[in-house]
Amino acid sequence: MKPFLYLPLWFFKARLLGKKIPLQSVIFISDKCNLKCKHCTIYAKGTPTVKTFAEIESDLEYCHRQGSRFVDLEGGEPTLWRDGSHDLNSIIHLAKKIGFYSVTVTTNAARPFAGLAADSIWVSMDGVGAAHDAIRGEGMFERLVRNIEGCGHPRLSVNMVVNALNHASVDEAIEFAKNHPNIESIAINLHTPFPGTEALELDEATRRQVLDKVIAYKKKGYPVMNSVAGLKLMQKRDFKKYCWMANFVMVDGQRLAECQGKEAGLCERCGFCMAGEMASVMEMKLETLAAGLKLRVTG
Repeated sequence: MKPFLYLPLWFFKARLLGKKIPLQSVIFISDKCNLKCKHCTIYAKGTPTVKTFAEIESDLEYCHRQGSRFVDLEGGEPTLWRDGSHDLNSIIHLAKKIGFYSVTVTTNAARPFAGLAADSIWVSMDGVGAAHDAIRGEGMFERLVRNIEGCGHPRLSVNMVVNALNHASVDEAIEFAKNHPNIESIAINLHTPFPGTEALELDEATRRQVLDKVIAYKKKGYPVMNSVAGLKLMQKRDFKKYCWMANFVMVDGQRLAECQGKEAGLCERCGFCMAGEMASVMEMKLETLAAGLKLRVTG
């Protein structure tokens, strides 16, 4: 019941009183990874950073004090994280003990992750078959499917970041998510052109075509996590941003009140569709509010 009591109070403070209180946090626990994806520059680091359990505990306590009650653990590849006897489940249990209502983990599914105690799991899927492998490496899609099927988690979804290499696979990816018994839903994001990855950005016409396509699938009842209202805002780009609804703690310990895209000056070229969802929440779009509750509270 706690989330249902907290959320109306949070909304009252945020929307009516104008208080910028984060609702969710993204904590990067390590930049150690087991893949070399074409959209990512983390793997190029010679010596990856791996936070200690104590550092992550400090991050969690900080985010909770700020008002956040939902936390996403990311990397690198978070399932690789270890600190002595502590593993990823140790962090998840700690977050719940501190008071977070739900804990989400994002994995590339290149290694088994059965037994993960997260409330929900997001698997990064960049298309189906060859489309995924073109970005993640040969044989990675087959491995992803095998590990999804061996996971057994009841709340597993996939996230596709659409870019210049894989945009032709959007239809196939949405159909795959709909028809796979172990996948609850699919979220669509667009590539944000951080330095060194500009060539993967969609041109304006393709961006609009992709979003039109995703909206059409959503309206037909496909399990697309994005709301129609949020997707339409991403088409316009010039909507008012409320990205302070999520705060970020980077692997170097830097604490950001909004995503790293703002610091990089990329808000007008943003592909994080959560920006549209956040704005739709503040505009009180019922579909978006319902999608948020399903994602974070119900299950």
